Parts: sequence; C-alpha cells; structure tokens
Amino acid sequence: MKIGIIGAGNIGGNLTRRLTALGHDVSVANSRGPETLGALAEETGATPVRVTEAAEGAQVVVVTVPLKAVPDLPTGLLGGAAEGVAVIDTGNYYPQQRDGRIAAIEDDGLTESRWTERHLGHPVIKAFNGTYAQDILDRPRPAGDPERMALPVAGDDEAAKRIVRDLIDELGFDTVDAGGIDDSWRQQPGTPVYGLREGTAGVAKALAEASPQRPADFQG
Repeated sequence: MKIGIIGAGNIGGNLTRRLTALGHDVSVANSRGPETLGALAEETGATPVRVTEAAEGAQVVVVTVPLKAVPDLPTGLLGGAAEGVAVIDTGNYYPQQRDGRIAAIEDDGLTESRWTERHLGHPVIKAFNGTYAQDILDRPRPAGDPERMALPVAGDDEAAKRIVRDLIDELGFDTVDAGGIDDSWRQQPGTPVYGLREGTAGVAKALAEASPQRPADFQG
C-alpha cells in the first residue's frame, strides 16, 4: 500500500521502519522539513516529503504529532489522498505535561480523537496511542503465538477500521475492536489498557474496566 506518515518521532519513525520492511511505499514528513529526514530515508527507503505532500495518493495516513500541533496541520491535508483513505490517529492529550488545556476536551467532553477528527475534517481510527514505540520493533509475533500482543482500535468507519486492523495484523499484533471514536476514552492515557502488553483477552478486559473519569494527572 501507499502510506503517508506525518510525524517522525518515536512512533512515526518506528512505523516507517516496519512498514517499509514489509514492502509498503512509505512517505514520511515532519514539521522541520524533508531535508531533516535524510537519515531515516537512507535507513528505510522511505520518501521524505513535506507535510502538504504526505497524504498524496495514500491509502493509509498516520497522523502521529503532539496533540497541540494538530490545529497547525495544513488545511486540506487529506485532499489528495486515495478514495477511502484510512487515517490513523496515534495522539494523546497530555494537558499538564505538553499540550496545555484544550477546552473542547475538558469542557465539552470530546474524546481526544474526536477533537483531532474535527480539525482534520476526516474520520480517524485511533490506534497505537498506548503502544510503546520500541515494542513496534521488538514485540511482533506470528498469529497464534501465546506472547502476541493485542492493540485496541477505535473508529466509526468500519471499512477504514478493517484496513487498519489488517495492517496491524501484518505488523505482528492482534487487535481488539474498542468501539467508535466516542468510545475511545477507554484507551486514553491513564486507562487500564494504556501501555498494556497483553493479548486479546487482557485488552478486552482492560477496555471494559475503563472509567470515563479522566485521571487527575491527565486533566488540564
């Protein structure tokens, strides 16, 4: 598939490494420009591009930038993407640690991915937000392996969710359907599933045990 990755930090960089190794055509962008991505491009064979070009023709777009940077993404970012593009949101809201207070999340009760979706103007699939970046490299396992990890995946677009779940399976992880984007609070920071390294049963249990009350450490 043609995949665009916006953000070349820990998650974006390691997804670039794995997805290129699997044979996908990956374009990667960051806020500092393609000239800063030479080492990653040389290592992986990915194509460094500007943010405005990252989604061009892409069947999957991964948005993996700090939440506070989402409003700064270019308008019409996804305009040139392939029809039916699946957009993966890996983001988390860290009001005290990084992002500052976002009223629509704190006061209006939007999940962080619903807030991101509204800025992007396109449905998103929430995945990888509670995954340790190094695990993307170190912990893939074949299907059926008792040590294979599962990742929660939330989203309203069932076709896009299927694309994302199949891609995660290809990466070496199981998935658990975590519901729609309005249910995605179950995998936000501070919930039982966040950072969990367990299989499908453990992930499903953790999702069911989540509380809609955002922990104090993650309130603005």
